Amino acid sequence: MTLQKITTPGGETLVVLPEDEYDKLIDAADIASAERVRRDIETGADEMIPAEFANRILDGESPVRVWRDFRGLPAKDLASAANISAGYLSEIEAGKKAGTVSTLKAIAGVLEIDLDDLA
Repeated sequence: MTLQKITTPGGETLVVLPEDEYDKLIDAADIASAERVRRDIETGADEMIPAEFANRILDGESPVRVWRDFRGLPAKDLASAANISAGYLSEIEAGKKAGTVSTLKAIAGVLEIDLDDLA
């Protein structure tokens, strides 16, 4: 591998390499990343959500409602399991209330997703 080091006036060291070698490094990183995703899905650390549901979230629908539908969980059951009222859950799903962090954590726990998935 042919490398050239350059020091900037600010003291930062930069490395210059041929584009084909750079492309090989990027390809290797992409392959490693894809392997991590595949492994996470296979072990259950992550899961795929069908496009039908992902598109609903991308279109602005409440992630709580979409994930609840994906899990096939009635609203009253989710509310009960998260220790909140069905009315409060309805307001969260309708976007009338944001929900507290602790409430969203409880909902995420019941839905078996990360809190970030509700953002």
